[in-house]
Amino acid sequence: MSFKELRGWETLSRQVILNHNKFLQVENRVVKTPDGLVIPDWGWVIIPDAVNVVAVTQEGQFLCLRQKRYAFPEPSLAPVGGFIEQGEEPLAAAKRELLEEMGYESQQWINLGSYVIDPNRGVATLYQYLALNAKRVAEPDSGDLEDQELLFLSRAEIEKALKANEFKIISWAAAVSFALHYLPE
Repeated sequence: MSFKELRGWETLSRQVILNHNKFLQVENRVVKTPDGLVIPDWGWVIIPDAVNVVAVTQEGQFLCLRQKRYAFPEPSLAPVGGFIEQGEEPLAAAKRELLEEMGYESQQWINLGSYVIDPNRGVATLYQYLALNAKRVAEPDSGDLEDQELLFLSRAEIEKALKANEFKIISWAAAVSFALHYLPE
């Protein structure tokens, strides 16, 4: 099978139009398409890269957060996750988030891949991990603003929750799907 060579876009200029805080910056970019079309107002969103971690305990229970978020009215299930701090490696961020938000550690980490959140608008890269044989070592101390509770779900329960759309963010549903696909039945 042969493929056509694909050409990329070119950034001609960029201007910061919003520097809200360390979590959000917006640029207006002038870009040129492979066909030579110049687009003078291409919005580009910059947020920090992030991690999601699907953690499974030594007993085979999936650790999951049930939480409320500003963006949706009903509770959602979520894996643990958060932004990567400046200069921090993705795996180190994943380990930090698991400890801070759930009080767990793992010595067995599986990289489930990294994915660009929005290829046309920048946004960030999301790194997905599976932490196996997680064990509790501390009380959670996340400092997060969300109201949340830690759940322990069986494989059947997390599969049912995934199918019932109880993970309201696509990256959370993807992380759980990748983890379930990786793990033997």
